Parts: sequence; structure tokens; C-alpha cells
Amino acid sequence: MLRVQISQLNRVLARSYATAAPPHALVFLEHRQGDLDSASLSALTAASQLGGQVTGLVVGSPEEVPSVVEKARRLNGLNTLLHCASPQYSTPLPETVSPLLEKLLSQNSPFTHVVSAHSSSAKSILPRVAAKLDVPAVSDITSLEHDAASGSTTFTRPIYAGNAISTVRASSSIPIKFFTVRSTAFAAAGAGDAAESEVKALDSVEVSDVPTEHISTSLTKSDRPDLGVASRVVSGGRALKNAETFQSTLYPLADALGAAVGASRAAVDAGYADNSLQVGQTGKVVAPELYMALGISGAIQHLAGMKDSKLIVAVNKDPDAPIFQVADVGLVADLFEVVPELVEKLKQ
Repeated sequence: MLRVQISQLNRVLARSYATAAPPHALVFLEHRQGDLDSASLSALTAASQLGGQVTGLVVGSPEEVPSVVEKARRLNGLNTLLHCASPQYSTPLPETVSPLLEKLLSQNSPFTHVVSAHSSSAKSILPRVAAKLDVPAVSDITSLEHDAASGSTTFTRPIYAGNAISTVRASSSIPIKFFTVRSTAFAAAGAGDAAESEVKALDSVEVSDVPTEHISTSLTKSDRPDLGVASRVVSGGRALKNAETFQSTLYPLADALGAAVGASRAAVDAGYADNSLQVGQTGKVVAPELYMALGISGAIQHLAGMKDSKLIVAVNKDPDAPIFQVADVGLVADLFEVVPELVEKLKQ
């Protein structure tokens, strides 16, 4: 009888000290025209911080996938690279890509986490797959910490337009933890000469009667740096009066600084700039080394998209403009006098 009780006690103690399965993250790597998106490289960095294996997934057309795979396989932090090529993935749609992810994650899946950038495409795909698998998804995270002993992962994410930080813990009871990453919160993973991950091909999951059709993609072409990853950004607000004044005032300064051009929502709504240039809660979130806000009052929605910038310079005629509360350097002046003078000084 005593031996039976001791045996039972030993089993209880063994269960108490058992550790959870080590993390294994699947990173959805997005690409365009043969190049990996920089935001996906930030997602790879976040996945590496879990402290376990990292597998990448590249999905696309047969023409694009081979070149993307050659670049992705040399990324630091990537152990394995999965790829799937099919004409139906030429433009990844939630309705076509989701079944592939469901199949990959359903059949005795080794993955504990699914990670992607907080992009418009991933925001459509990942929650859809998570819902199919009956697990939650955490979006737009800015930090993470994985507890190897308990198998839980703790995230932080901004809420209320960045005025509060929410801490969310996904417990070990969640078999696969889905999350998207704010790219400005994590450095982009680089490629290493010695790094080369194992590459495996996947069979596509053909979907018939797709309810959604991709018609076209319209991209704003510019010789300036991409707004989402630029180290310097010059942004203008409604004070710039019209589209012509917006361009004639901001573009010379941006060119002199080698900066990207951004705009407030008010400027975009007024037609001064394309919506791809919008910075803010409903636009792009940026965190450059230098952010210049010209004629921008500083509405809370705009501040949510740029207040993590390293150096914020604001020019506004209104000394009570909210933008001055977050600015490192503020100048109460007429931007139409300041900007031309600044351009001349930079050219000297």
C-alpha cells in the first residue's frame, strides 16, 4: 500500500516539474516584386526573441518565389524556410492563403506561435486562420516575453491611440499563439554570410470558387525613401493650404534631407497628399531618427503614428498646438518663412 502511494506521489511531482514544449514560431514572410518587406524582417526579430526554433513561410507566384527564397534563406534567426508557389498566390488573398495555413497548423503542428508584421494583408489573414482554429490573436505588439517553464507568452500593445499600454498574457492552454508585430518596435533581421536555413517546398491548397478577385494594385512611385522605413520624415498638415503648396514647400526640404514625405490626416482628407503618405492611427506608424512636423497641430490620431520618433521637430504658428507637447525641438513661426530658409542653409 505504501509503495502504491509513493508511486502516485512521484507521478504528481513529475507532472509539477514538467516543462512546456519549447517555442517554435512560424513567421509569415511577405514580399513584393521579389523583395522581402522590411516589416516582415521585424516580425522575424520578434519571433527570435521567443527563444526557440523559427520557421519562415513564403507564399507567392511561381515566378517570384524562387528569388525570394534565395534571399530569405540567409536571414539571421531563421532555422527552416517553407515555401509554396502557385498561380493563385500571385496576389495573396485571405480566401486563398488561409486554407494553406490551416492545413499547415492543423496536422500535428509543431508550431507554438504564428507571427507576422501588422500589415493590411496579414491583418486579414492571421485572424481568419486563428478563428478557424478557435484560438485568439494578439495584434500590433511592441514587446514580448516567453516563459519557457509555463509555456505562456506575455505581450505589450498600445491602446487608446497609444495613450495606454495593454499587457496581454497568452497562457499555455492556447496551443498556438497568433500575433502581429509593430515593425517600428523591432529591428529588422539582417542576412548573414554563414546563415543558411533548411528549405522545404509545400504543396499548395487549391481553392475553387474564390469569392474575392484581385483587380489591380496602384502604387505611388517616388524616388524618395519609403515612408514606413525612412530614417528621416518631413510631414505637412492642413496649414499648407493646397496640393501645389504642399509639394512646393515640403518636397525641396525632403530632397535636401534625403527624407520621406508624410502628411496628417487633415492634409490627406483635403486632397493635399496621397493617402499612402498619411501618418497616424489610421495611416502609417513611423519611428524615424528625425521627424519634422510642419503646420501640423498634433491631433491625438497623428501623434499615435509618430511619437516614438527619436527626434521630433515641430514648426507651427500656434504656440498652444498639441504637437509641441511631444516635440524635442519646437519653433513658433510661419512655416512658409522657415522652410525656404532651412532649405537654403542645407544646400550651403
